[in-house]
Amino acid sequence: MAAAALPTLKYHRSLSPDFDILRNNAQVPISRKRKAELRGKSLKTVGCSSNPSRPCLQDGILRRDLMFLGLSSSLSLAFPVLGTGAEEELKMDLFVDETNAYSYLYPKALPSDKFVFKWVESRKPERYSSAAPLSPDARLRIVSERVDFIDNLIISVSIGPPNPLFLKSNDKSTWTAKDVAESVLADKSALRVTTSQRMDESSILDAHSSTVDSEPYWSYEYLVRKSPTEMAPSSNLYRHFVAATAEREGYLYSLNASTLSMQWEKMGPFLEKTVASFRLLPPTENYVPPYKDPWRFW
Repeated sequence: MAAAALPTLKYHRSLSPDFDILRNNAQVPISRKRKAELRGKSLKTVGCSSNPSRPCLQDGILRRDLMFLGLSSSLSLAFPVLGTGAEEELKMDLFVDETNAYSYLYPKALPSDKFVFKWVESRKPERYSSAAPLSPDARLRIVSERVDFIDNLIISVSIGPPNPLFLKSNDKSTWTAKDVAESVLADKSALRVTTSQRMDESSILDAHSSTVDSEPYWSYEYLVRKSPTEMAPSSNLYRHFVAATAEREGYLYSLNASTLSMQWEKMGPFLEKTVASFRLLPPTENYVPPYKDPWRFW
């Protein structure tokens, strides 16, 4: 029996990165008294606009302040999530990879529902030269990954050069979000397939770009056909992804967050918050550019 065609969604869901989360009110100094207060409690967020899905840090705390306080890898944030008739607070943690210089927030718990995400760090951050390849030519590689096996969630970050079949110019200001998505998905395929074959495997639902600190970020949403499982035996099974990509020094940095299509309505909003928080960070002394020591595998 021929497999059903991939569905095409008609709605538009905004996936623009929300960088107000970590950079709002950048010039506000922090007093010694305030530093002491921050050490003893979690930071909460409040809406910065009429859109409740666009939170920002309540007291204008920057990542540089968090690093100074020693909180960057364990910071817990609480975000309002629209529940059934009442607001729930989604707790999120900040993840910082200094080796590759990026960060994102990931969901930890919904206290009102007594629900806790069961994340396992399946791939700890590592340099591009030693990271696991996603295709035979090893262009695109996973540099970090966390998985919730119980709830079937995956958050991963990959790095790779632009695919010249889709991004023909070196001028990234000319790149469209759809072309960037096509470039990443082409190199993500495990097999060497034609464009039409890959379109049978995956389908882009939405793609658009935004600019933050004069740098473009490309956001997109897509489906990938998966093999039937005991949990979902239907051959019409998809994995639903949201992703954001940014470019630095000739390489694309992409965060992908996904779950099974049958769980998207429940888990999708949480994954969208993760994608919206993704950003490249100013390199520190621990940063290793992708082009450095390509022969090194440890």
